[in-house]
Amino acid sequence: MTSTAALDNVSNLTVRLASRPQGEATVDNFALARESIPTPGDNEVLLRTIYLSLDPYMRGRMSEAESYAEPVPVGGIMEGGTVCEVIESHTDMVEVGDIVLAHTGWQEYAVASDKAVRTIDSTSAPISTALGVLGMPGFTAYAGLLQIGAPQPSETVVVAAAAGPVGSAVGQIAQLKGARAVGIAGGPEKVAYVKEELGFEVALDHRAPDFADSLAAATPEGIDVYFENVGGKVFDAVLPRMNEFGRIPVCGLVSQYDTTSLPAGPDRVPMLMSRILTKSLTVRGFIQREFVRAYYRDFLQDMRGWLAAGKIHYREDVVHGLENAPEAFLGMLRGENFGKLVVQVGDDPTASPPPATAAS
Repeated sequence: MTSTAALDNVSNLTVRLASRPQGEATVDNFALARESIPTPGDNEVLLRTIYLSLDPYMRGRMSEAESYAEPVPVGGIMEGGTVCEVIESHTDMVEVGDIVLAHTGWQEYAVASDKAVRTIDSTSAPISTALGVLGMPGFTAYAGLLQIGAPQPSETVVVAAAAGPVGSAVGQIAQLKGARAVGIAGGPEKVAYVKEELGFEVALDHRAPDFADSLAAATPEGIDVYFENVGGKVFDAVLPRMNEFGRIPVCGLVSQYDTTSLPAGPDRVPMLMSRILTKSLTVRGFIQREFVRAYYRDFLQDMRGWLAAGKIHYREDVVHGLENAPEAFLGMLRGENFGKLVVQVGDDPTASPPPATAAS
C-alpha cells in the first residue's frame, strides 16, 4: 500500500454516456466531467489509466437493443479495456508500480478488484499491445479463425477490414497456416498496407466501383473462409463466391451499428438461407470470451512467438488525451482510423525516452 497524498489536488477526468444515439452517434451523446478520485477498499487497487482501447463493440453498449451484454446506463462511464499503472494497492496480489490489464473504461483513475486485473509483461512488447495484437482483437482473430474458420493449406481466406486490428491478424495467421489471404480495406493507403506490409496475397478496395468484379477475379476457385466483421455490401459480394462447406466466423457487423430499421429493398433472407443450405455453409457468430478458458494461453504463446520472429506485423493509431476519445471513437466507426485505435490517457512509464541529441 502507498499513500496517495500526491493526488490530493488531482481530479479524475471521466467520459460518461450522456444520451442514447438515435441513428448515428455524435459527440453530444458523451459528457466529460471532472470528478473526485475513487478510494480503494480491501482487496482493491487504485489504477491510473495509461492506454484506453477504442473498439467497435462500444457502439452496441450505447444502445438498449438486445445484445450479448448489458448496455452502459445513461450517465454511466463508457466501458472499455485499459492498460493501467497500480498507484495504490490493498492486496498482496498486485504491487504498486505494476502495469496491469483492466476493464475500467473511459476515465483517468479507477478502482478495481485484485481479481479483475492481470499483470502485463512490459519487457517483450509495448504495453499498448495488450489492447491490440496481444489482447482482445488479436485473440478474436486467433480464436475465430482457427476454431471456426479452420483454414486448410491452399484454401482461400477472405477478411473484411483487413487493415484493422482483427482483420490484419486474421490474414497473417491464415497465411502462417498455409492458406491464401485476400484482404478487403477502404482506400488506396490501407490497401497498399495490407498487401505490402502485412503480406496478404491480394488486397482489394471495397470503395472501388468494380469491387465485386475484382473480388471474383481474386478468388477464381471461390472462397473457403470469410471472416466477417463488417457486413453490408462486402458480404453481398462475398456470399455468391462461397464454396461448398465454406465457413463464416462472424465477430462484428460494423456497417450496421448505426441502423435503426431494416434496409430498403426486397427481403433477401430466403436467398441467404438458400445459399447456406445448398452450399452447406457454416455461419457461426461468436464472442471471443467464449474461447478464453480453452485457448487464451495458446494464443499468447503463439502470438508472442510470431511477433518475436517477425511473422506478425501490427499498426497502432494513437490518440493523445482522454478528452479526444469521443471524436476518435466516432471517426473509427466511419473507418477513419488506421490500425488499432488507442487513446494515450497518461504517461507511459515503460516507454523508451527519446534519444539524446548532441549539443551543437
